[in-house]
Amino acid sequence: MENTRNSQAPDGSWGVHAENSTVAERPDPLAYQCRLPLSSTTLDMVANLVRSHLKKIGSRWRKLSPGRIALIVLAVLRHDQRLADMADAYQVSASTVRRWLLEVIHLLATRAERLDRALNKLARRGGAVVLIDGMLIPTRRRTGADNRPNYSGKRKMHGLHVLALTDEKGNLIWVSAARRGRTHDVTAARHDHITAHLRAAGLGAIADLGFLGLDDDPDNPVIITGYRAARGRRLSAAQKEANKLVARERAANEHAFGDLKNWRVLTKLRLGARHATALLRALLVLTRTEVSR
Repeated sequence: MENTRNSQAPDGSWGVHAENSTVAERPDPLAYQCRLPLSSTTLDMVANLVRSHLKKIGSRWRKLSPGRIALIVLAVLRHDQRLADMADAYQVSASTVRRWLLEVIHLLATRAERLDRALNKLARRGGAVVLIDGMLIPTRRRTGADNRPNYSGKRKMHGLHVLALTDEKGNLIWVSAARRGRTHDVTAARHDHITAHLRAAGLGAIADLGFLGLDDDPDNPVIITGYRAARGRRLSAAQKEANKLVARERAANEHAFGDLKNWRVLTKLRLGARHATALLRALLVLTRTEVSR
């Protein structure tokens, strides 16, 4: 029989502990432990979402309380824990843990702001520019017709392409839908009408050289990129200095991607591609709750 308990460490992180005392089946007692470096604010937010959802659908009984469900889901998202391990620790089935995971992911995803609302909110706070960049989320290699579209020739791996916008301090404000890994940054930005939304909100954007050619209005540019050297045409001293300034401002964007990748479920995505967009938006909500610069 297993005993499980939750504990909070002095640093504010939460732990999930499960100890198996059945010595007859296994020669040595096994202990499963994981430490969650998350605030109680995040845990309470997810637990309240689960509690409200159960009340809304009229569910009278669950195997575990909303707080335990929230703790299990956060452990899976933060540390990419195997569903079977979490199920064994709490004496439920792996399919139940998976159902809880997808349920919480979609509940969190509904709290993510749309692009136009996120930009207008930033403009009302006095923001002037946003930082934009793309990233590739590694996935398992697929066979058959689904193999080639998810392969990124730039990064030499299979994955899903995502765009992200941050403010000048590196706080995430929006993530795009997950697309095929071969998708180019400019193609994804045009599909989401990034430049039109920026002009409507009165904001500009700083981007890397991968977004050259995105802004096709030279009279009213909103996308700031560096300069690219060409064969037989070197960059001038002023252009090199401009590239350094752009790179310096874009450093905050890399910090935001680091915050997002701290959720180790993105190390290699194992969920179905149709759940990837909801997962990214759920992680956006969790990251904004945890990190504020």
